[in-house]
Amino acid sequence: MTTNLPFHASVVVIGGGVMGCSVAYHLAKLGCRDVVLLERHKLTSGTTWHSAAQVRQLRSTRNLTQLIRYSTELYAALEAETGQATGWTRTGSLSIATNPDRLTHIRRQAALARAFGVEAHEISPREARELWPMMNGEDVIGAVFSPGDGRVNPSDLCSALVKGAKAGGARILEGVRVTGFAVKGGRVAGVETDQGSIACETVVNCAGLWGRQVAALAGVAAPLYACEHFYLLTKPVEGVTAHLPTLSDHDGHLYIRDEVGGFLVGCFEPWGKPLPIEKLPADFAFDLLNEDWDHFEPMMLNALNRIPALETAEVRMLLNGPESFTPDGLFLLGEAPELRGFFLGCGMNSVGIATGGGAGRALAEWIVEGRPTMDLWPVDIRRFAPFQNNLRALAERIPEELGLHYAIAYPGREPTTARNLRRSPLHDRFAAKGARFGTRMGWERPSFFVPPGQTVLSELTFGRPAWFDRVAAEHRAAREAVAIFDQSSFGKLRVQGRDAERLLQRLCANDLAVPPGRAVYTSMLNEQGGIESDLTVMRLADDAFLMVTGTAQPTREADWIRRHMADGERVALSDVTSAGAVLGVMGPGSRALLQELSSADLSNNAFPYFTWQDIDLGHATVRAARLSYVGELGWELYVPSDCAAYVYDLIAEAGAGHGLVDAGSYALTSLRVEKAYRAWGHDVGPEDTPLEAGLGFAVRFAKAEPFIGREALSAQRDRGVERRLVVLTLEDPEALPLGDEPILHERRIVGQVTSAAFGHSLGRAVALGYVRLPERAAVEDMIAAGGFELDIAGRRFDASASLEAPWDPEGRRLRS
Repeated sequence: MTTNLPFHASVVVIGGGVMGCSVAYHLAKLGCRDVVLLERHKLTSGTTWHSAAQVRQLRSTRNLTQLIRYSTELYAALEAETGQATGWTRTGSLSIATNPDRLTHIRRQAALARAFGVEAHEISPREARELWPMMNGEDVIGAVFSPGDGRVNPSDLCSALVKGAKAGGARILEGVRVTGFAVKGGRVAGVETDQGSIACETVVNCAGLWGRQVAALAGVAAPLYACEHFYLLTKPVEGVTAHLPTLSDHDGHLYIRDEVGGFLVGCFEPWGKPLPIEKLPADFAFDLLNEDWDHFEPMMLNALNRIPALETAEVRMLLNGPESFTPDGLFLLGEAPELRGFFLGCGMNSVGIATGGGAGRALAEWIVEGRPTMDLWPVDIRRFAPFQNNLRALAERIPEELGLHYAIAYPGREPTTARNLRRSPLHDRFAAKGARFGTRMGWERPSFFVPPGQTVLSELTFGRPAWFDRVAAEHRAAREAVAIFDQSSFGKLRVQGRDAERLLQRLCANDLAVPPGRAVYTSMLNEQGGIESDLTVMRLADDAFLMVTGTAQPTREADWIRRHMADGERVALSDVTSAGAVLGVMGPGSRALLQELSSADLSNNAFPYFTWQDIDLGHATVRAARLSYVGELGWELYVPSDCAAYVYDLIAEAGAGHGLVDAGSYALTSLRVEKAYRAWGHDVGPEDTPLEAGLGFAVRFAKAEPFIGREALSAQRDRGVERRLVVLTLEDPEALPLGDEPILHERRIVGQVTSAAFGHSLGRAVALGYVRLPERAAVEDMIAAGGFELDIAGRRFDASASLEAPWDPEGRRLRS
């Protein structure tokens, strides 16, 4: 096939599945008249055509849920706009529970739905059977019905999107294979194909199964991998009625619905079947993989139990089609940090149809506005680092991740595959002391410690976990004596050069014009005043700074800094996260312990809070920063890798006389929540301002260098905030919030929990969360009125609210 390619396009979209069609449609709606969509074969020929095409609205965050709510609105309206039906049918969805933990899980989902404005109702087992008369409900103990969910015809949907895109001036070119990219000055400049080249300013990779390979042509990492995905189709069965709600039997790993008078029975099995992309023929299109009844058999047995009529139903086919998945089960969206103008919208994890409308619009807005128009961090491509694009690691992790698609969302769940890649210099020492490790950004981090001779079961639960008492002991050591934490995984970026201060003054809301030896807590803001980063900056020299941020954030932070460097500014940026170890020595006994090992004066006068010094520690020299993320006296020790073991052993040996305890990340979380310290990605993010988050103390409006976001933040200061982060202390010591719970005030939902943990110093749980303020009301008045509750899996628990942390380390007590 020969196609007349245009010489130039403003945007080239690669891939004619639902994401590519949606992006092209929304770009055209936003006024981009010079959009070209390239499809290697025919539209929908990869994954989209065989999608089960279910649209369930509820997702883990408000914004991801909002994307799908928009999808439902768009799919219902497209026929009126384009004349092309989409097959949208509002059937609802029915989630059933067959054990108490699953019931807690779906109740938490229903509570979250209410917080997001999605209609969801808990119903009885009898009512569930009335909605699905052919279901065997003998073992069902509860259910949740969501009436706003539905389904669509994937091919018709894409036809409608393409028709709308063409009406807006977009060109759709089929039978064109992308072979490479032109790059100029660190930015994409064109697309090379088997039929010629197109010059362009922007590329959008919506290549689905082939997204990783297309990205590699541009030098971009796109960590996704294909798995085989199965669903059974039967011929018509007597008694099946049209437009039944989609039945979600997640304990059986199943989704079931009516399909042309018969059944569609799909699954996300406990362990997926990986598919190396090279096994697909080069011309794979509108094709399927071989049936695999041995693999599907366990799910088939579950389906026969749930729908007895399946036993006599005539099978039409066992459909086996490839789909792409990512290491964390969330899709890839946004501009690649490696190459300006190269955007990704792929790795959809079987939610392409459901999310496609909203995700396509979000990506189009990002391209047109030059920034994301909502907080999309959970799916932002920058949450991954290039090392996570390793093919062997993906082949191991992705089948496990697929198997977690329907897993109960227990706290403390950790992946078991592709582990032990990034380890601190002290990993083996912590392992020998009984550390149980979790993983974050590939790092192995101690979660908690089990002393030799003791046993702690790893069973997951919504109640108090088996490790509750171990974490409590670590927590109390930091509050009452001294604890040592491995903080090596925290992101560390070195910014150095003649213009380093000028750049950081423009990026940071606090004042960094401080002398070397000082540390500053600050935020980097966007133009709307939202918090793009929450970090500590140490001034190392007149021309050098060390930025310390969260474990998951270095790729994102580095990208933010680089894209805001002005032409001609002389600044070098280096990720030095792996250059050494960081030990947090925290607690009221930390000064006495470290002073025993150092000739440096560690008194408050000689070593004040938010300063750093190079000090001797035994025979080693370390950089000690008087900082604390636990709300107690403490130091962060930055130690060269080759000295880390020596320094740790030195502290551990001397610590025996000071009550030193090894502590993990679970204790660190409970300590920081008890002290109301914010965490980026939980309590603060791009849609939260420092004034809303209670961080106005770290903003210097009057500093000489205007910072990004100052104008928007000043305007908000003048008019007042409409929402505010508050600290909630639960009255009932048995209440265990996990995060995301709805916050109620006077029995009305006013917000959502952002972080939660059991406060072991308080003997009860503590939560942080934003509350919407009544018109012209002050948050102080709202707090004084009382009447706060948290909805935890459908149960309401009383809570007291405050703007201050409930733990007062100076008074060693609960603040009243």
